[in-house]
Amino acid sequence: MLFGPLGVSLAPYVKSSKTLTRLLKPIANWYAQASGYRQYGFKYDDLLVEERDDVQRALTRLTVREKYDRAYRLKRASQASVLHAPLPKEQWTPTSEDIRYLKPHVLNVVKEDTERQYWDNLDVKRH
Repeated sequence: MLFGPLGVSLAPYVKSSKTLTRLLKPIANWYAQASGYRQYGFKYDDLLVEERDDVQRALTRLTVREKYDRAYRLKRASQASVLHAPLPKEQWTPTSEDIRYLKPHVLNVVKEDTERQYWDNLDVKRH
């Protein structure tokens, strides 16, 4: 898990520096718009690869409302893809709503797996 959307991030370092934030924020906003996922109504976490075990387990931890909203976004984007056109501009995901709703669940699953692996490999020595 070194690379990808759940990999190592420089975001905390950039956010701690006002100069770096002012310099990189316009570039980050441009990149998010250029990637085009918001034009189809997606949030960033909708793009995570679902075949990964940790993402699968994290998806089961979503609330009923989050599961419904995710399924709706996927179906709406599929329909727009079939029509070969993005959604109308008023249906695009605004930047303010593009929050990481799945990442905390995935990180908890990874943390639990790491802890489980540690305790499964623990050597108990008796005196």
